[in-house]
Parts: sequence; C-alpha cells; structure tokens
Amino acid sequence: MEENKKVEKELSRRQFFKELGYMAGGAMLLSMPWLRSQTPEKLEEVKGDKARVALIGCGSRGQYHLHNLKLIPHAEVVALCDDYEPNLKAAAALCPNARTYSDYQKLLEDKDVDGVIIATPLNWHAPMVLDALAAGKHTFCEKAMARTMSECRAIYEAYKRTDKALYFCMQRMYDEKYIKGMERIHSGLIGDIVGMRCHWFRNADWRREVPSPELERRINWRLYRESSGGLMTELACHQLEVCNWAMGRMPETIVGLGDIVFWKDGREVYDNVNVIYRYADGVKINYESLISNKYNGMEDQILGHKGTVDMTKGIYYMEDDNQIPGIRQLLREGQEKTLGAIPTAGPSWRSETRKAYVPHSLVNGAVSVNSGQSTVGADNDGSDVILSAFCQSCLTGEKAESVVEEAYCSTLLCLLGNQAMEEARIIKFPEEYKIPYMKF
Repeated sequence: MEENKKVEKELSRRQFFKELGYMAGGAMLLSMPWLRSQTPEKLEEVKGDKARVALIGCGSRGQYHLHNLKLIPHAEVVALCDDYEPNLKAAAALCPNARTYSDYQKLLEDKDVDGVIIATPLNWHAPMVLDALAAGKHTFCEKAMARTMSECRAIYEAYKRTDKALYFCMQRMYDEKYIKGMERIHSGLIGDIVGMRCHWFRNADWRREVPSPELERRINWRLYRESSGGLMTELACHQLEVCNWAMGRMPETIVGLGDIVFWKDGREVYDNVNVIYRYADGVKINYESLISNKYNGMEDQILGHKGTVDMTKGIYYMEDDNQIPGIRQLLREGQEKTLGAIPTAGPSWRSETRKAYVPHSLVNGAVSVNSGQSTVGADNDGSDVILSAFCQSCLTGEKAESVVEEAYCSTLLCLLGNQAMEEARIIKFPEEYKIPYMKF
C-alpha cells in the first residue's frame, strides 16, 4: 500500500512540474527561480538514487516530515536525533532501520548522512543550521529562520559562503495553487495590487501535556519568548512571504498591537496580534491572528483593482463579474419592493446580499484547502514537494534559488512585527539587516 502511494505521489509531482514548464512559455520558471531545479529533466537526473537524510527533532512536526519522506522515492532516512526519549522512540518506530542519537553534534559526525532536516524549537534553529553547514551537510530547517535578527543575518552570511544547499520550509513557494495564483497576479489579471489581507485564527491554547514540571519550557517552548516568536514566527512567517512574493518587494514600515487576551496561563507570547506593514507606495498588509476563535480560519488574500486572489482556497474573483448598472438594479429592487427608500445618487453599486462574487479556480481538478487548524501540518500544502526538492539537492548539490532569501525576508518581518508590538511604535526596516535581494 505504501509503495503504491509513493508511486502515485511521484507521478503527481512530475506531472505538476511538467505543466509548470509549459505555462506562460516557461516564464513562470523565470519569476519563481526556485522551481528551476524541479523541471522534469532535473528530476530524471536523480531517478534511482537515494539521498541519505537525518532528522534532528522528532516531535510532531518532525514525524510529519518522516511520513512524507517515506513517500519520496529518492530519500532514505538513515539517522534520527532527539534529546527527549519519547519522541525519539516514536520516530524510531516509523523508521526502524535508522540509527538513533541523543546528541545532534554526534549525528553531524556521521559520514553516511548527506543532509539533515531540523524540526526543533525556534531558538535551536540558528546553532543547528550553522553547525550542520560547517559539518558539510546539506540542510533543511523548519520555519522561521531563527529567533533573532542577528541570528538570521549569521545564517544568511554562512549560506553565502557555503557550497551546500540550504532550505527553509516555506512550503507555499511549492504549493500548486499559490504558484498558479502568483502567475495570474504577475500577469496582471487582477490589475494593480492595492492591498493584502491575511489572517490565521484557531481556538486552541497551544499547550501540550507535560509529564514533569521541569519539562514545561522544553515541551511548551512556543509559549515562552526565549524560544518562540509566538504567532508571528509560527504562523505569519508563511503569509508575509506570500505578500512579498506578490509585491516583489519589501515593506518599509511596521506598526502593530499585541496582547494576551484569553489564554492567561503564564505564557509570555501574545495570543492576539494585529500588525500593519506599509510599502513605499502606500499598499499595506493587514495581518491578524488569534487563537481563541476559529470561525474565520486562514486566508491569504491579494487585492487588485480588477479582482482578488484568495490563495488559501485556490480561487480568484473579478470585480466586474456581477456588477449591475445602477438604474437597472434600482428598477429590480423597486419591483421586488426590497428597498424602503430609493437612493437618488450614485452611478452603480454591488448588492452584496443579493449575489456573491463568481469564484474562478486557480487549479484544475480538486483543490486541497488548508483550514489552518492543524498545528502539525496539512496534506498537499507543498511541504512534501519542498522536502522532495531538498532531497534532490542532496544528490545533485544544486542550491534552490531564493528560498533562503525569502525565508530571511519573511522572518525579519515577523521579528520586526513583534518589536513594533512590544515597543508600541512605528518601526522602520533597519538598514543593517538589508541584503541585496531586497527591493523596497
């Protein structure tokens, strides 16, 4: 059964990248350079080979990656590492042939490991990534890039010096509906971008059961500032990357408010955030997240003067699809006696309660929509594809263009969002953290 799923996944992946090569005469591969290493021709180069990879951090997200790795034909999990024995045992049950370690430094000495996958708390990302690159390993790390801006800069500089591949799990960059949505945005379908609205709502405390009090900060690391950037680094990182991808540049200023509104349980990170990012031309990202109400779920909306792309659902809407001339609408509503008083001015408007916008699909066939409620990961959200790309890089040595830079940019925006909320002031993007990749 697992072998059938592996073949099915591989065929689906190959077909997807084959289609990308044909779209817009291949122009998409120019505007999304990280996909160049994923052409059908490049995939053929690794057919029959296996990248020997190791997982550092065997918690729920790490185990999610193991399930995906087992379906990637050019991947073999040869080692596992965690200093928390229950997690290590659970991972070993999934990959019984893998060697196990409790010290990641010992794992990095293993000559039979081509690449490492890091799925640890945020404060461990920087030291582990830097050590893995120094040990000569291709490296894949969960988002966000690092806990501090200085650590992000250190990783970026190390990456520029190394010949090893480095990936961060910015999976929307490899999600079919996001890729095709961006192709339409950049082709001018929805006109000029005039705003962006992103939100992520859940109703869960983020807290995990702790078998012993001394393990509280290790197991519930997301709740404490020394190890977590809260909602911004855990959720917003993905969505801010999408907005910069759409705009092709970075916002200049950030302002926001954050509070602990509901989960007053000793946590240090906000459970309710609102942040606005402003670009040089006045276009803004309105970002909102809270974890005490799930009604609105998750959405990434790019608003143009001609239409709107809702990336999360894989659909777009055009402004003029349902617009009714004002006089015609007046007559209809008058005949149906739906208006108590007829307005006498205004050339036209849309009656939102009468008829919804017409949705157009970004992707042919069924679309996998992520509600945003899972704290581990969702099926078909691009995580398996970017992981497969990493395993391919372990075999070819080819770096994926722009992935590190996009992770750097979005992580810094998250950290600056936290700073703006903590200091209750408008933050300008700091000069010392600008890199040549950035456009403002």
